Amino acid sequence: MNDLFRSFARAMVSQLHPRMLLLTVLPFLLATALWGGLLWWGWDPIMQAARTLLEGWALTRWIYAALDWMTLQSLRAVVAPLFVAALMIPLVIASMLLFISLCSVPAVMRYLERGYPGLAKARGGSVVGSVLQSLGSTLVFLLLVLVTLPLWLVPPFFALIPPLLWGWLTYRVMSYDALAEHATAEERKTLMRRHRTPLLAIGVAVGLLGSAPTLLWVSSAAIIFLFPFVLVGTLWLYVLIFIFSALWFGHFCLLALEKLRAERAAAAAGPASPSGGTLSGVIDLAPEDVRRIEQS
Repeated sequence: MNDLFRSFARAMVSQLHPRMLLLTVLPFLLATALWGGLLWWGWDPIMQAARTLLEGWALTRWIYAALDWMTLQSLRAVVAPLFVAALMIPLVIASMLLFISLCSVPAVMRYLERGYPGLAKARGGSVVGSVLQSLGSTLVFLLLVLVTLPLWLVPPFFALIPPLLWGWLTYRVMSYDALAEHATAEERKTLMRRHRTPLLAIGVAVGLLGSAPTLLWVSSAAIIFLFPFVLVGTLWLYVLIFIFSALWFGHFCLLALEKLRAERAAAAAGPASPSGGTLSGVIDLAPEDVRRIEQS
C-alpha cells in the first residue's frame, strides 16, 4: 500500500514537468482529427440513426412514459443525444488509450528510467506486443460495454460501471507498456499476477478521474446538445489523465520490478551462516580445512 501512495506522489510531481505536458499534444491532435471530424461530418446522420434505433426499444418507451408521467415531455429530445454520448465515450476512451500507448508511453518511460538508474533493461515486450495487448483488451472492453450499455442510462450504474470498465482496460494496457522495456516476459507476468489488486486500483482511480468530464455531459441537457464541441474541449483532459496514469503505472511497476530483482538476488545468494558467510562457502572447504576448524 505504501508503494501505491509513493508512486502516486511521484506521478503527481512528474506530471508537472513541461515534457509531460508536451506529450499531450500529439494524442490530442490525433483524437481531435478522428472524432471531431467524424462528428462534424456525420452528426445529423448519427442522430437520425440513433432516434430510429431507440424508437424500437422497450426501454426507450419506458423512459418516454416516465417522462410523460413527470410532465417532462421536453426532455424526450435529450434521450437520443444521451444515447449517442454514452456510446461514443467508450470508443473515444479506447482510441485515446491506444494513441497514448503508442505515442506517449515510450517517452514517459524514458523520462522515468532516470529515477531508476540501476534497473537493467530486459526488453521483454515490443511495439507489436503492445499493439496486440491494447487491441485485445479493447475488444473485451467494448464487448463488456455493449453488454452493460442499457445500465448506463440507469442510476447509479452510469456512475459505477464506466470507471470499473475503464479501470480494467487501463490496468491491462498500461501495465504491459510500463514493463515492456525493463522487465522480461516472465517478470512482467509475475508482477502483474502479484500486484493485480493495486494495479487494478490504479486503473479504477484513473477511471474515476476520467468520469468527471463524462458526468459533466450527462448532468445537463444543454451540454448534451453541445456534445460535438464539448467533446473536442475535453479530449485534452482525457489525454492529461492518461499521461498521469502512465506516470503512476510507470513509477509503481518500476519500483515493483526493482524490489522483485532485489528479492531474487538475495535468494540466489543463499542463506547466511553464523560466521557471516554462506552455507555454500562451508561446504566448499577442503577436508583438511574442516579438520583444522574442528580442532580449533
